[in-house]
Amino acid sequence: MTDVPKRPVRPRNAASLVITRGKGLDTEVLMGQRAKRHRFMPHMYVFPGGGLDREDRTADVLADLPDRPKARLMRQVQREDVARGLAVAAARETWEETGLVFGEVRNDRFTPDLSGLDYLARAITPPPSPIRFHARFFIADAEHAQGGGSAPISGSGELLDLAFRPLLECLTMPIADVTEFVLEEVLRRVRGTSIEAVPIFSYQNNAPIIRYQHLDDE
Repeated sequence: MTDVPKRPVRPRNAASLVITRGKGLDTEVLMGQRAKRHRFMPHMYVFPGGGLDREDRTADVLADLPDRPKARLMRQVQREDVARGLAVAAARETWEETGLVFGEVRNDRFTPDLSGLDYLARAITPPPSPIRFHARFFIADAEHAQGGGSAPISGSGELLDLAFRPLLECLTMPIADVTEFVLEEVLRRVRGTSIEAVPIFSYQNNAPIIRYQHLDDE
């Protein structure tokens, strides 16, 4: 049985990249299954991603985030190095876990190109959890990766059963509530029903809530 901390664990900054392929309701999403050895969400299907490393905040990039997603992140984190670092972390973790390169690799050194990433959503794990993340989810079309939508996937073993799957099928797989929330936001974008706001998934009194950060004053 997992011990519940006496005081809430401070969430660690993290980032994930939702990689899509195709258009409309034919859109596919890249997902993989976390192994049973993982302490955090074992057996669940997730997007590639992980924690923000110190080096991500000062990493060189081939191209920065577009102004709009960068401004949205800046409203939340107030620091440009953290905003860029979160996008770097999403691209870096994607390369490490899937082999897909959003940028370039020379001499085993990855340099990200953030120009194809958009900011999709954010989520915070519940206070009772012994492992907590403050995650930002980015989205990018596979065409922005080296090799485009047909680039081979070569997972590191961190995620099992890596594959592009139809978006609607992904919603029926073993996924956590936060992953379902993100997939539903992707579905809204695909259907053209998303609103001009950043959706935020969190918990209040241990119950999930969704709120929106509107951006009318940008």
